[in-house]
Amino acid sequence: MVAGWFTGEGEGFRLLGTRCSACASVFFPREDVFCRNPGCPGGELREVPLSRRGRVWSYTDGRYRPPSPYVSDPELPWEPYALVAVELAEERLVVLGQAVAGVTVADLAVGMEVELVPGVLNEDAETVWTTWQWRPTGVTA
Repeated sequence: MVAGWFTGEGEGFRLLGTRCSACASVFFPREDVFCRNPGCPGGELREVPLSRRGRVWSYTDGRYRPPSPYVSDPELPWEPYALVAVELAEERLVVLGQAVAGVTVADLAVGMEVELVPGVLNEDAETVWTTWQWRPTGVTA
């Protein structure tokens, strides 16, 4: 888990961004030093939870094992996954993330509503690395 990028569990799981008090721009990943809007004089950056639902803006699939420096066990088979760019209308930004396991590009369409859910990026005997994933609304798993 990347500290400060998300919080909560279940229905309370949310990505955390920051909003500039001067221009109201929202940033994800969060920005804690300065407003990234080049036309803004700068303001205080406040943490804000982002919308849990959005619409598919674009998507693709990861069918091959990425090269180094990506770390993976070459002894294990590569598991393809769908990568989804989701537009959050209220925040006016697009957030990239994996689709939940079992959702493929054949299950996705531009404009489809999806919701944010917690997922497991990786785990070993001592640690579970949590991340965010996107799930089409109406799907339970």
